[in-house]
Amino acid sequence: MRIIDIRSDTGTLPTDKMREAMKTAVVGDDVCKDDPTVNLLEEKAAKITRMEAALFVPSGTFGNQVSLFTHCNRGDEVLLHDSSHIIQHEAGASAIIAGVQLRAIDSVDGLMDLKEVEHKIRKVKDPHFPETKLICIENALSNGKVLPLSYMKSIYDLAKKYNLNVHLDGARLFNAAISLGVPVSDITKYSDSVTFCLSKGLCAPVGSIIAGTKDFIKKAIYNRKIMGGGMRQVGVLAAPGIIAMEEMANRLVDDHINAKKLAMMINKLPMINVMTNNLDINMVFFTVSQKVDEEKMINFFKSHNILIYPPEEGVYRFVTNNGVKKGDVPYIVDVLSRFLQTH
Repeated sequence: MRIIDIRSDTGTLPTDKMREAMKTAVVGDDVCKDDPTVNLLEEKAAKITRMEAALFVPSGTFGNQVSLFTHCNRGDEVLLHDSSHIIQHEAGASAIIAGVQLRAIDSVDGLMDLKEVEHKIRKVKDPHFPETKLICIENALSNGKVLPLSYMKSIYDLAKKYNLNVHLDGARLFNAAISLGVPVSDITKYSDSVTFCLSKGLCAPVGSIIAGTKDFIKKAIYNRKIMGGGMRQVGVLAAPGIIAMEEMANRLVDDHINAKKLAMMINKLPMINVMTNNLDINMVFFTVSQKVDEEKMINFFKSHNILIYPPEEGVYRFVTNNGVKKGDVPYIVDVLSRFLQTH
């Protein structure tokens, strides 16, 4: 029986074409740079982002962490917004792997005040202070928002004023590009390195890309090895990644349309309050004005073949993806409505 998974776009399944590509992929030892399929994936990723070079890594968290590890020395300070994925959802890896100090800056929907960012930059070397080395930004954000290019440019220009690098956590980079109506390279040009996922909305079964200068990637290859990311004959995973970039990016617009339709429909239900300012991509955030039993709600949806996550700090998130069809939207709304009426 078909299951509708709206917990996240991480639940997408590889397409039939991806599975066939995995079956027939030409492979070699990627640690020796002998895997032609991985090499092709990395070349295409570098071209799409207009970076000098790219590197295939196991996951988005891995990509962020190897980037911090490569940009920074132990004890350096990294500036980033207070709700960033690197702080909230990467298990404290920055302290464990790169050994950096994260300095969180208050933000509104991921937007840090530029004056506050500049104030937090360590401008002089002092034996009492860590050295500011990197600013991290995120686009699209995991709260459903997309940063404007003008803001990214302002952060990038500020970083260069103080000879700092900028790392872009672009896990959903292609969603951001669809939302902004620009090519990916218009976003990545305001960063020195970028991570993006081939999974999630792009449907590859596993893997992410980091891109940057040739020198950065050369050092990142070494650091990837330290972190256990040398993956040998990994062309079987790179092959669906190529399809993800070339064929799945444009279909993300369908996810965005379905999310907006879902938001509009459930917002009409009693007790539902949709966060309508967080609808830039494929995510719908909402609260329920009356207290409900979270476990009962999850089980009710599951009994109707829909998978949802429990709320985080009282906020529910439904995520559209390639496995959620246009016709599924009214059904999801109906199930939510029936739950509210009966519980």
